[in-house]
Amino acid sequence: MLASMSVKPFLKWVGGKRQLLPEIQNFIPQQVDRYVEPFMGGAAVFFHLAPEKALLNDINAELVNCYNVIKSSPNELIMALRKHVYNTEYYNEIRFLDRAEGGLLALSEIARASRFIYLNRTGFNGLYRVNSKGFFNVPMGRYKNPRIVNEEGIFACARCLQSAEITNMSFEEILTGTRAGDFVYLDPPYIPLSETSSFTSYAGGGFDMEAQIRLANAVRDIDSRGIRFLASNSYTDEIFSLYQGFRIIEVSANRAINSKADGRKPVKEVLIANYDANH
Repeated sequence: MLASMSVKPFLKWVGGKRQLLPEIQNFIPQQVDRYVEPFMGGAAVFFHLAPEKALLNDINAELVNCYNVIKSSPNELIMALRKHVYNTEYYNEIRFLDRAEGGLLALSEIARASRFIYLNRTGFNGLYRVNSKGFFNVPMGRYKNPRIVNEEGIFACARCLQSAEITNMSFEEILTGTRAGDFVYLDPPYIPLSETSSFTSYAGGGFDMEAQIRLANAVRDIDSRGIRFLASNSYTDEIFSLYQGFRIIEVSANRAINSKADGRKPVKEVLIANYDANH
């Protein structure tokens, strides 16, 4: 069952779904045994629905650690966040911790989660991006007074996450493990509309067309097993071809994370489903 508590996500996230929640809500089945999200990212849909049972997953290990720490240790995380300051020297010190001896694994889970949230709140447009070596490479943003510690938001998310299992696996592993009664929401890195609109390097390996094809094949597998899914992606010829035979609904979203002001315009996206709305 779904509660629709509308908890606000604690992260800024590329491609976040908060503005599309009304459209997505219309396609959420009334009866769900378990909510499954293989690409949780900012998890806006999960926090909006507040399901009684959920499986959340992402390939980004730092993101997954952050969610697990919020779930298990919100008080300790808040204390760690209070120690951060906002200036260029300190930002770069925190940013370059992944290049130090031992890397991020030399830090505690709480320290890693605190770093992740700090960089999300103070980095350029909340972007999470790593280079080919897996090092975080987003410069500091220009903010007057960024809100690094949001106690109320962290506690609200922690309460919501108590119902969720949070994993760091491939989407294939998650989809293979789905079962009757599951509802799967898929929000993968989108097929880019242009060379400058792709922000898929959030876990080092990116998400190319070969991955999109593998995802479409995995989706057809769960469909063949009678598992309901809803997916989001770009409005492109490739998507219409990959998901031919399913319901494809056009929606519009304002994509705010862009280095150019004139790039902040409504763009067409799609929702893809294998069932009728509200069923």
